[in-house]
Amino acid sequence: MKLLLRDVVKRYGGLHALDGLTLEIEDTNCLALIGPSGGGKSTTLRLVSGLEAPTSGCLLVDGEEIGNDFERRRQFRKQVGIVFQAYNLFPHMTALANVALPLEKVHGYPKADAIQKARSLFERFQLEDHMLKKPAELSGGQNQRVAIARAMAPDPDIIFLDEPTSALDPEMTVEVLDAIYSLIETDKRIVIATHQMGFAQRAADTVALIAEGKLVEAGSSNQVIENPQTIRGQKFLAACLDR
Repeated sequence: MKLLLRDVVKRYGGLHALDGLTLEIEDTNCLALIGPSGGGKSTTLRLVSGLEAPTSGCLLVDGEEIGNDFERRRQFRKQVGIVFQAYNLFPHMTALANVALPLEKVHGYPKADAIQKARSLFERFQLEDHMLKKPAELSGGQNQRVAIARAMAPDPDIIFLDEPTSALDPEMTVEVLDAIYSLIETDKRIVIATHQMGFAQRAADTVALIAEGKLVEAGSSNQVIENPQTIRGQKFLAACLDR
């Protein structure tokens, strides 16, 4: 996976969520975006996944410009999977329907094939006993694993995960991280915004630290997390790791 962001600005009214962010990743399987809350990591993920357009600047994924063209971003989103912090499951549907319906309606699967594909993913993520439950009947960890199954279902080129454990207690967090590790083991390409430093170091081959809307530093996970080169990086990671 290759990413190029050059002088990317993202404004929400008067707020600069990203302020001239430049990041170039040449070849990585799993990229972790880390940094303080409100620093810009989730905004960066929303831009590179095609969910939002930058206010200005250049943004390419695997050489394809994402940018401001709505139709181009819409087509790009069909090729990727996205897992949100708050699951974004349809509350009135069963877990099985939440996974099968997008396959049928968005990706053109025959209904029976969509259901079969969804069932196989429920088995993979150890959710067989919960297929016919609605989101309100599931734990947070189970809902997030359903969301991961939904993102996986169409065999996407890249999976983007936006703080997938931030709303979970420690036990549920372990459930979800185990599910993400299983994705990495299948060589799925992943971009994840996370506050879990241990996970970022173990799972990602590349880490980008973003703060105040700018790139602080980027490199291998061990290099950035164990030996940050900037004062801002050292301060952030010292606070996270209690060194």
